[in-house]
Amino acid sequence: MDKNQTEEVREFVLAGFSHRPHIEKGLFVLFLFFYVSTWVGNVLIMVTVASDKHLNSSPMYFLLGNLSFLDLCYSTVTTPKLLADFLDNEKLIPYDQCIMQLFFLHFVGAAEMFLLTVMAYDRYVAICRPLHYTTIMSRGLCCALVAASWMGGFVHSTVQTILTIHLPFCGPKQVDNFFCDVPPVIKLACADTSVIELMVSTSSFVVLVSSYTTILVKIRSKEGRRKALSTCGSHLMVVTLFFGPCIFIYARPFSTFSVDKLVSVLYNVITPMLNPLIYTLRNKEVKSAMQKLWVKIITFS
Repeated sequence: MDKNQTEEVREFVLAGFSHRPHIEKGLFVLFLFFYVSTWVGNVLIMVTVASDKHLNSSPMYFLLGNLSFLDLCYSTVTTPKLLADFLDNEKLIPYDQCIMQLFFLHFVGAAEMFLLTVMAYDRYVAICRPLHYTTIMSRGLCCALVAASWMGGFVHSTVQTILTIHLPFCGPKQVDNFFCDVPPVIKLACADTSVIELMVSTSSFVVLVSSYTTILVKIRSKEGRRKALSTCGSHLMVVTLFFGPCIFIYARPFSTFSVDKLVSVLYNVITPMLNPLIYTLRNKEVKSAMQKLWVKIITFS
């Protein structure tokens, strides 16, 4: 790495959505609503799972609580900076903060990908080995799988970040998005970035799709497949919302499309907000536990 070249760029400029103050103020209110809704929904899921003995002892809901925590973290990596930039015309981000945002974005994002794969395995055991489900999916194994998801995210993000910081940045400073991510940042480098482009892949998505394909292949009866689709319906919806936009951004050559910012909003802001609604509206146990929690709150107040 050429140190002199890198030092020339001490900060980046985020492109944002608009440079018209009246539009950005409206977007600030809208995205603030999204962010608050994300916190309320996911915290409610975590509190509900933690306060209900039945849900807390269930592997599926234990993993769901962890997913809600990751959704909170994932949204918090980018949304607060986005909200601040709606009120700031310059939209500057120092080089160090940009790299830090990139690191935590991929750290939490990859951890969520691996956790979704763990949740797919949980559904596989529940459908294919129902009599041994609680034995196989013990709390110890669930904790180990969650820890492995975090570790996988850390390794993934560390590799991406190390490759990025070793690039020389000596030219343009505008990041063509509202946050720092690998694709728009490495486009600004004064070097060949083909290695990093190969590193940014959707291997986690391949693992996830393979896991669900295995479930459907191993269940040979029509009734069993109907049960599998019914049981995994909410999870498949979440997977589609999260991975669909990610595939569009990462599984293609690093060229800029006009809809990239909109797609980024889907998996950075909208999906973490919708996950609690998806799991709650399609799950009677969670809705029942929330009603009991609400009654307790009213009673104590």
